[in-house]
Amino acid sequence: MKTYDIAVLGATGLVGETILSILEQHQFPVGQLYVLASERSAGAKITFAGKKITVQDAAEFDFSQVDIGLFSAGGAVSERYAPIAAEAGCVVIDNTSQFRYDLDVPLIVPEVNADKIEDYQARHIIANPNCSTIQMMVALKPIYDAVGITHIQVATYQSVSGSGRKGVETLENQTKQLFQGQTVEPGIYPRQIGFNVVPQIDPILENGYTREEMKLFWETRKILDDPHIHVNATAVRVPVFYGHAEAIHIKTKDAMTADQAKILLRQAPGIMLMEEDYPTPIEEGTVQDAVYVGRVRQEISNPCGLNLWVVADNVRKGAALNAVQIAEILVEKYLR
Repeated sequence: MKTYDIAVLGATGLVGETILSILEQHQFPVGQLYVLASERSAGAKITFAGKKITVQDAAEFDFSQVDIGLFSAGGAVSERYAPIAAEAGCVVIDNTSQFRYDLDVPLIVPEVNADKIEDYQARHIIANPNCSTIQMMVALKPIYDAVGITHIQVATYQSVSGSGRKGVETLENQTKQLFQGQTVEPGIYPRQIGFNVVPQIDPILENGYTREEMKLFWETRKILDDPHIHVNATAVRVPVFYGHAEAIHIKTKDAMTADQAKILLRQAPGIMLMEEDYPTPIEEGTVQDAVYVGRVRQEISNPCGLNLWVVADNVRKGAALNAVQIAEILVEKYLR
């Protein structure tokens, strides 16, 4: 079997660690693996496939050594290193928002628009969508293909791991402080997150929506290649460690019953339909690959309205797994 040399940039973060574990679990044909991070993490050791690998400083790395780069170290890091890697012949799969809205960079959810991966050749960069967008697109694609969707209303309930390790640490610390009767330290969020919900993820823009809410709007239109679909989102951070949940209401072009929708969802790739129960982040949204869909029901007064409850592991399917799936298609179809 042909192997491919891989670089994981941001290897010491939550998503980077998960990328490494999924590469190993999926038996991805890795030849030489390079794990990269900032200068302060250089020299640390990471175990992969039973071997210790030394973390290297990304600033000193020669990207011409690798076929694929899996980047998850933040937008500023990707802005700096992705063009360098692409120029060196490496195909970059980027987990940040840095390139998502560039017209010549494909934005990919493999279950939805895998055919667009071939467009990587324009710049040798492929963008991973936002975690909340990924699970929504996987859940809605079979319905969109069958009867069309004109409107999406979504309220997200997003775990703190969506903010990386610092988000997890903030919730851990605040929970301990609250139980011990101590003053709560603010952490990284605009309000206390321990035992609270915060209806602000990312900065609030001039139109009153947060950037996280606008990501759902921008990215849905690009992924579906549909500039007319309406997306209205409210994104909320909740005191949950892992797993994002979404309450989604859609209006379809043609009428569809809940039972008809369930048939489509039952057969669709990447989806686990829960017909007699419903998913929750702590059970189905943690260390799971699938997007879980439950509480599928028709709007009471509209035959073209459907409601769904969607849960997924934001670190796995919402980031790491999606990136590895893209890499798997790359090596299967384009990097032979």
